[in-house]
Amino acid sequence: MDVRFTSEDGEAVSLRHGLLGLLAEGPASGYDLARRFEEHLGPVWPAQHPKIYAELSRLSDAGMIEVDSHGPRGRKAYRITETGLAEIRRWLTEEKVDHTLRIESVLRSFFFWLMEPDDLQAHLRREQEFFAEIAEVARGYAAAKDRGDFGTSGQTRSMRVAVEAATRIYQALADWAEWARTVPPAVPATGDDAAPAARAADGET
Repeated sequence: MDVRFTSEDGEAVSLRHGLLGLLAEGPASGYDLARRFEEHLGPVWPAQHPKIYAELSRLSDAGMIEVDSHGPRGRKAYRITETGLAEIRRWLTEEKVDHTLRIESVLRSFFFWLMEPDDLQAHLRREQEFFAEIAEVARGYAAAKDRGDFGTSGQTRSMRVAVEAATRIYQALADWAEWARTVPPAVPATGDDAAPAARAADGET
């Protein structure tokens, strides 16, 4: 099993298709797309504004999107073309999924042994609270969709599936952070487990 923690190429490819997917909903400006990314995709796939505008330029050059209208101060709204729609459908059905994980909380956990137990306890408590709050927000969206607040379109049903994934992932991370507070190095090691940690802290092998 090949699990990677970062992939710049994968990030660019998914941003490209994320923009195409959002434009499949209807024409939108770069500002609108950045807002949609933040509101709908931010928890699972954040994107910085400069990267969004740069990718829109590349998509336009590739003929996957085109200008739909011009607004005040040079603002342009884009729409997806048939070429772009074919590309996102190809990506969804044919492209191998990039299973790259990029979770700084997990990366930091590899080095928890360098933290004082009290500092680590405080860090993990903040992490648990953060992840639990995000999971609760996602549950609220899920409940609203289940009530029919957003209609019953295919887009809404797809978003309901995505929101469920976000709920479960963030709840799992909240549970992980809570569990991590109960085991070394967040609590003092005892017996044979204490010696290796002490030697590592002193720089011994």
